[in-house]
Amino acid sequence: MTIGADIREYQQTLSSEDRALCAALDAHIERVLPEAEGKIWHRHPVWFLDGNPIVGYHRLKTGLRVLFWSGQSFSTQGLAKSGTFQAAEFYPQDTDALAESPFDQWLLESRDIQWDYKNIVKKKRLEKATSF
Repeated sequence: MTIGADIREYQQTLSSEDRALCAALDAHIERVLPEAEGKIWHRHPVWFLDGNPIVGYHRLKTGLRVLFWSGQSFSTQGLAKSGTFQAAEFYPQDTDALAESPFDQWLLESRDIQWDYKNIVKKKRLEKATSF
């Protein structure tokens, strides 16, 4: 996987500190999930497996938020519930936070534990995409 020009363009809108953090996030995602497809989705970088969103990030007033779409179902602790479905979030303050957190483990779990977000509109409900 190579980070696309659309994601690079998004990163150019960020501060130098956030760009460094995004580069570290990208490197982790590329190393752990080389089969994932990264693209801009709803104006933010998101990575997909078989068309299903699994991880992404974007800048909020409170910091750079990393979102795992199925994170509430992960066994590895440390993510905070986000929204009404199965998403969970993490706010790394800097690149050291990635090393100090189980970020790579969350990425591995995002491959194995997926809720079917790609079909939520068609089915009108969220179902498991993988058996876990």
